[in-house]
Amino acid sequence: SLTGSPVTLKILQNWVPRVSHYFDKEHYTYVGHQIVIQESIEHFGAVVWPGALALSQYLESNQEQFNLKDKKVLEIGAGTGLLSIVACILGAHVTATDLPEVLENLSYNISRNTQNLNMHKPEVRKLVWGEGLNEDFPVSTYHYDFILATDVVYHHAALDPLLATMVYFCKPGTVLLWANKFRFSTDYEFLEKVCNIFNTTILAEFPESNVKLLKATVREN
Repeated sequence: SLTGSPVTLKILQNWVPRVSHYFDKEHYTYVGHQIVIQESIEHFGAVVWPGALALSQYLESNQEQFNLKDKKVLEIGAGTGLLSIVACILGAHVTATDLPEVLENLSYNISRNTQNLNMHKPEVRKLVWGEGLNEDFPVSTYHYDFILATDVVYHHAALDPLLATMVYFCKPGTVLLWANKFRFSTDYEFLEKVCNIFNTTILAEFPESNVKLLKATVREN
């Protein structure tokens, strides 16, 4: 079940007009840093979606509530890397993950925007939801303070593996922050499953973009 009264917010986007049909560069400002993101129209994961803007903004504005400094953060479905870059700027040890075909653009954006900053060096890794989790991220070695996910739920066939991935990485003490644009009935069905498994709170809503931001933690026995 959902608890808490969500805050109603607007997504603030510092936007520069598109230049190219193939590779667009978008400019954002978070935590006092200008971030330049290269987008690709070839993959869903290579475009900045509203959920990433919403969660980046929320983390910037709520640093006392969610202090990422020196925390271990895993982003699943990192896409262009905007959110992972913001988490790096906020001081986290970040591992940004996505499908193999997205990693080149993801690595480029993260490297470009973090190379000259005094912060923990971020890591970019392949993660196919539900596949090879024990082999690639064994529980004995990998424990994350925060799992970040934005706009990972839409009309696709990988929702069950996605949920299994969230469950795998969310250990006691881990906080899952998930921001998503709610478009389809499948989005709400997935939300219901998340609520059945985790303690879930809606932290904020962005009505003009239909984005909800949720916090989920493991239920204590």
